[in-house]
Amino acid sequence: MRLLDQRGDRKLDSVTIYLTADEARELRNDLDRLLANPQEHHAHVMSEDYRKEITVSIYDEANLEGFDARSKKLIREDI
Repeated sequence: MRLLDQRGDRKLDSVTIYLTADEARELRNDLDRLLANPQEHHAHVMSEDYRKEITVSIYDEANLEGFDARSKKLIREDI
């Protein structure tokens, strides 16, 4: 597991996420889709007002094709 504060460009070790039931269903559906389609590296779950966003990725450390340099560094080095 890797956690990144994109705005602050820093890794995190802990995060708490509060979701509505609809947002949780959207996250579950996106994760199911990502698991079924490994070539799709990420998905975005947006709040109802589009002011907040969760980006989820499923990665294989042996194949990081499609990830940007910052993501690769985080995945490989956890920094």
